[in-house]
Amino acid sequence: MAQRQQTVNIMELTEDGDWLVDVRRVLSPNCDERPAPGVISLIVVHGISLPPGEYGGPWIDDFFTNRLDVTAHPYFAEIADLRVSSHLLIRRDGELVQYVPFSRRAWHAGKSCFRGREACNDFSIGIELEGQDETSYEPAQYRQLARVIRLLRTHHPEIGAQDIVGHADIAPGRKTDPGFAFDWERLHVLLA
Repeated sequence: MAQRQQTVNIMELTEDGDWLVDVRRVLSPNCDERPAPGVISLIVVHGISLPPGEYGGPWIDDFFTNRLDVTAHPYFAEIADLRVSSHLLIRRDGELVQYVPFSRRAWHAGKSCFRGREACNDFSIGIELEGQDETSYEPAQYRQLARVIRLLRTHHPEIGAQDIVGHADIAPGRKTDPGFAFDWERLHVLLA
């Protein structure tokens, strides 16, 4: 049993560093090439639930792949024309879903700025947590997020401890996620 547990906990990147190994992949068309030099130096943490306040179901996958059924919920008509994606989603139970290879630019940040540098999509990796601003995130999500960040930082050493931010930090006044319910101190302890 201990041997199996150890095997399950291993997290790896593919040899080219583009994909997490052994996670569910749902390919999003909402991405493009990063501008040169393409150095990744930022991780942006987001929060998402579709419909708002509801968890599970296919809606996030459908949203990031432009297949959202606008008749399934009134809110979907408001967002159906958006073309967005993230590199990863961490569901409430800790499941990882990857939509975009890390070497490509996912469309997750929108109009944004970090330390005077605009267009954060150009140099960041976007990680969505299934949740919302005012609801606590799950322990499994924090554990997975910390594991992913540690792994990404080994492949992208330009990502320092201070280069892990929320969407609200790079788009203040426009975005609020991952929200006040996200426990940054808890994440920093897990990363230590």
